[in-house]
Amino acid sequence: MKPQETYEERYKRAKERVGEIRGFYSHSVVYILVNIGIAGLNYYQNQWEFPWFLFTLGGWGIGLIAHAFAIFGTNPFTGKKWEERKIQEIMEKELNS
Repeated sequence: MKPQETYEERYKRAKERVGEIRGFYSHSVVYILVNIGIAGLNYYQNQWEFPWFLFTLGGWGIGLIAHAFAIFGTNPFTGKKWEERKIQEIMEKELNS
């Protein structure tokens, strides 16, 4: 929480964050359902003699992983909380110098 931040500002930021997370969950559900359908179609066509559904599974999977990294962050040491702590640390050092 930033100093002098109002409840409305915190609420708006939290609501945006929840919307981002909801979007990721929706993306995940669509990924699973569509790929189940594609795998079923592949099985219906050739009993997975040539499992071409793996191309969509893998390609879209890379996109889903990228979406997860964008939403949840990749590294807890350099994420938003770390960034805020570092900013505060630098500001305090400058104030005390």
